[in-house]
Amino acid sequence: MTDAPNATASKEEVQDLSAITHEEIFAGHLGGKLSVELSSPLATQRDLSIAYTPGVAQVSRAIAEDESLAKRYTWTDRLVVVVSDGSAVLGLGDIGPRASLPVMEGKSALFKKFAGLDSIPIVLDTKDVDEIVETLIRLRPSFGAVNLEDISAPRCFEIEKRVVEALDCPVMHDDQHGTAIVVLAALNGAAAVQGRATSGLKVVVSGAGAAGVACTNILLAAGVADVTVLDSKGIVGRDRDDLNAVKADLAERTNPRGLTGTAADALAGADVFLGLSAGTIAEELIASMAPESIVFAMSNPDPEIHPDVAKKYAAIVATGRSDFPNQINNVLAFPGVFKGALDAGARRITEGMKIAAANAILGVVADELAVDKIVPSPLDPRVAPAVADAVAAAARAEGVA
Repeated sequence: MTDAPNATASKEEVQDLSAITHEEIFAGHLGGKLSVELSSPLATQRDLSIAYTPGVAQVSRAIAEDESLAKRYTWTDRLVVVVSDGSAVLGLGDIGPRASLPVMEGKSALFKKFAGLDSIPIVLDTKDVDEIVETLIRLRPSFGAVNLEDISAPRCFEIEKRVVEALDCPVMHDDQHGTAIVVLAALNGAAAVQGRATSGLKVVVSGAGAAGVACTNILLAAGVADVTVLDSKGIVGRDRDDLNAVKADLAERTNPRGLTGTAADALAGADVFLGLSAGTIAEELIASMAPESIVFAMSNPDPEIHPDVAKKYAAIVATGRSDFPNQINNVLAFPGVFKGALDAGARRITEGMKIAAANAILGVVADELAVDKIVPSPLDPRVAPAVADAVAAAARAEGVA
């Protein structure tokens, strides 16, 4: 691996982030954050005749005879659409499609910056599952992959499942799986720093929404045997008769010690707290965890517990924020995941590809791990290529390429 200049923000840069003004923020979004650039020249009449009529007709006729040629002679094969209905945007909630568009534009900009992939945001003025799925089926000739974004649970689970089944291209709900990939990388990094096996940790996941469910699934797939999930009513377990289908499924596969009760009952003696809810966690509950505990307080912008408070009891603390060490940021995952899937011609994104991505993220800083560096910086240029290579290899190995 080559060195990554400026991969980690300095204290001065972090201070600058806190001093960003209202005017700077709005100026940075003026007119949107995206534009379309030409990849072929249009300077002469000859250029025009090649790029458009009459020359383009030859290409269109060829594609009409052999649709597979669209992959070579249009941008669709490398185009990612970022799709949202605006129902669960960041920590803002259901703000609608138009208000979600700046976020989706930002996601598309990150695809271009970190993976070199063209991407366009599509916001849909409907929350109807059938309409969203049908829209993407009808638009399929226009894109090569789908990044679902900021869609509320439990609808997001059904939408992703149905879109994956309907389309022959990579589809991923990033709020679920991008988060899960980076959480697994970070937990493996924290365990490595402490010389512990991830599989032996007692993990408490606070939140049974999109991110909480996906993180639980990837931890179980990676061999973590003791995972307990909390929702707003307490421990998700078989004793409860108020669980929806998704939570009932979690109850069957988690909580091996049969715990019941509240967050206090779950966290007593736990090794890891993984915060993926909009709630808060009391200081005394973090204090009740096992020695050398690990706290990932990932709610943004307000973590479940302030990192400085958590550090009084936990050996390793991570957040979703950029102004504290160990930022768990989805940008470490999704650009490389989609690039790798598209490089391999993958028809879908599998659990094995996600685990390969997590291992690749950690591998970038394997020789640099420390209490305050359990994952790379989101700006580390080594990450996306490493993830893409690992994901492509996993896709080929699993036969989905």
